[in-house]
Amino acid sequence: MAKIDLAKVGKNLLKSTDSGEKVELQSLWQNQPVVVFFLRRFGCQVCRWMASEISKLEPDLRANGVSLAGVGPEELGLQEFKEGGFCNLLINSSKEFVPVYSSRYTALSVLPAALGKKVRDISSKASAVGIQGNFSGDLLQSGGLIIVTKGGEKVLLHFIQDSPGDFVPLDDISTALGISATVKAGQKPVCNDDVCTR
Repeated sequence: MAKIDLAKVGKNLLKSTDSGEKVELQSLWQNQPVVVFFLRRFGCQVCRWMASEISKLEPDLRANGVSLAGVGPEELGLQEFKEGGFCNLLINSSKEFVPVYSSRYTALSVLPAALGKKVRDISSKASAVGIQGNFSGDLLQSGGLIIVTKGGEKVLLHFIQDSPGDFVPLDDISTALGISATVKAGQKPVCNDDVCTR
């Protein structure tokens, strides 16, 4: 995994989805540690499920002085995503600033990855709790997650998806931060024909 240059990366601008205000990425970790979840796209059912899972940690993170933010690469599908009540959201339409967004699938690699067991399992989990998705947005974009200490002194965890179904388990996020969490990850459902094709 490539090392992240936080000084360089931190200068990139994000747009708040609530206020429209432009903020530097480094403002997210300036005063407290932060978990930053990079979504592939707002219409992605798998991304929505991952955001709902990570959002379960928010009370424990907040109690330990850690913030949580989701970053999307475009505004397409944002309103529907926000209606799901997920974490604080920001937009990075340049898609250039973090190694997460420099990683992309190709037309040949995304189809087998999107139809793979990991994605089918998560689609099943999402459907089981009523989370739907659509194909709006950049289908070739990858996602990921970084955890940065207060003041940007250190990256505690840096993750980039190899497959659209890859994600960081909640326990790994808690462990990286050295906190205990009271929530449990969603149960793994059995994949069926209805959800394996999404």
